[in-house]
Amino acid sequence: MMSKPIQRRCRTGQMAGRSPVFLQRLEQLKLAARSDAPVLIEGESGTGKELAAQFIHQQSRRHDKPFLVLDCTTLTEPLFESEVFGHERGAFTGSVDRKKGLFEAADGGTLFLDEIGELAAGLQAKLLRVLENGEFRRVGGNQSIRTNVRIICATNADLILDVQNKLFRQDLFYRIACFHIMLPALRERLTDIPLLVETLLNKIGDSAGSSYEVEEGALEILQSYDYPGNIRELRNILSIAAAHTSTSRIDAICITTVLQQIEERRKKPRATDTNIPRQTCDTTVKLEDLESQHISWLLKQYNGNRRKVAASLGVSERTMYRKLKQHHLS
Repeated sequence: MMSKPIQRRCRTGQMAGRSPVFLQRLEQLKLAARSDAPVLIEGESGTGKELAAQFIHQQSRRHDKPFLVLDCTTLTEPLFESEVFGHERGAFTGSVDRKKGLFEAADGGTLFLDEIGELAAGLQAKLLRVLENGEFRRVGGNQSIRTNVRIICATNADLILDVQNKLFRQDLFYRIACFHIMLPALRERLTDIPLLVETLLNKIGDSAGSSYEVEEGALEILQSYDYPGNIRELRNILSIAAAHTSTSRIDAICITTVLQQIEERRKKPRATDTNIPRQTCDTTVKLEDLESQHISWLLKQYNGNRRKVAASLGVSERTMYRKLKQHHLS
């Protein structure tokens, strides 16, 4: 079953950085905010694509209207029209009430399509049709509905390459990529680490009712890491380090310990490899285990309130639900 779209007001003050490449992208986001044209945001996983979309919305004339998020990785074809266009009462078994779709619910605001590259070919055609015509009908309805919605899409795939390989429709690509913005990986803006660390630790501390700071030696270690998981990984590293420090100061030993777990996990053979003795696969604590333990601890601290846990980790509730499922937590 598809996860429900998320509607929320954007939070300001979270676009942090001073590096030239970051400031260049920030100017592109500001330029896009002054227009109603569709935006395509590309970047590796964890670079802050949803945050960039929120920034565009908050800086635009639509800032006081809805900002809705649709995760395209969870969207199946049978649910597409009902979720995106809505349905009338009695349109199908179980439809006891009329339901507004995302295009209707986001009227006047912004609809953010996350991981648009994962959309199946049949769904790409349906999306293109409504973007070109600006009209749709609810499932089971006869009346054409027109809404005023700004579209922002994001992907961690190379959509131009997907177009060349016939995996993504060329006409849809040009429809959604009036503004085409590529977010830099964190390894391309390591000079922003100190400011990002300060920003993220302030959020972590506010959620936990504490305050944290990173010692100079620990900061130097953080600036030497390559961050394949980008800002999301930095946030997780800091969250785990903050949970395991006995003081308000995060030192070099604490950061080194967390990073060593990541490196060990990379080097370890998969437990599913039948040619490797099982006892050699789990000789150290894994980063995933540390994260699972940290989330379990937060669930206890907040009496199972997942919204507060998500806020403490600095992630969306949608990401929180994924992590709970990943770690088999309830």
